[in-house]
Amino acid sequence: MKSTLFKDFDERAQEVSRYFLFLKNLEQGSIKLSMGNDKNTKIKLINNNLEKTLKATGFLLLYNLIESTMRNAITTIFDEFQNKNISFDDVTDKIKKIIIKNFKDNNSTDTLLQSINNISCDIISSSFDKEKLFSGNLDARKIRQTSEMYGFSCKTNAKKTKDGSDLLTVKTNRNDLAHGFKSFEEVGRNATADELLEIQKRVISYLKEILENIENYLSNKEYLK
Repeated sequence: MKSTLFKDFDERAQEVSRYFLFLKNLEQGSIKLSMGNDKNTKIKLINNNLEKTLKATGFLLLYNLIESTMRNAITTIFDEFQNKNISFDDVTDKIKKIIIKNFKDNNSTDTLLQSINNISCDIISSSFDKEKLFSGNLDARKIRQTSEMYGFSCKTNAKKTKDGSDLLTVKTNRNDLAHGFKSFEEVGRNATADELLEIQKRVISYLKEILENIENYLSNKEYLK
């Protein structure tokens, strides 16, 4: 049985894969627009500029997958602490540093007083805010930093993942689009469907292996000192 973490990831990854397969079919001309009504229908090829826009949109979908996957993964780690009633005293110094930073960044004294009964356990979950985990800044470098902070492995099969180097391309294009630095047509101009499919496959492989590392980390209780 798949874990909740992998179930959510697989569903989102399939959504992304379907879209990139659509782009491949679109580029090959096998997808056309049907315009008009039952009595008067015109079949047209999709405009080249619209095709560029649709290709650029693929980077938004991929970045959404990257950030949601890592946010869910870190949330799962904190859920593990809460579900197993892990005490602050029991975790590694790396985790203690994260908890103390969360405590300083995410809470007012009044909020903590309302939510803490057993401070050694409750301080972990009460200081955690998943909304503040990542904000448009996720690439392989950030994931490596996160793995170092928590103590899980960031090693992947480089032949399949290129060590996550594609995540920087995805992040850069996503931010250019999100902040209006480039138009969708500009971002999608030089991207072929085959290139996008390869990027998508490597990104999904990379994220899957990172999740496997995190599951091993949790199974082996590597967060305990």
